Amino acid sequence: MIELLSAFCLAIVIEGLAYAAFPEQMKKMLASVQAMPASTIRAVALACAAVALVLLWFIRG
Repeated sequence: MIELLSAFCLAIVIEGLAYAAFPEQMKKMLASVQAMPASTIRAVALACAAVALVLLWFIRG
């Protein structure tokens, strides 16, 4: 359980750093995401989750 919470915290830190380093680009990206259809967002999110799961599987062995 501690590993899961640590992973969530690390994800929040990385996202926060992206917003701190590139605030204008992040605002543009969020605006473009709002313009996308929900099905495209869902497909990209599922693809990212699948890639992350495979990478985690390889890393954790």
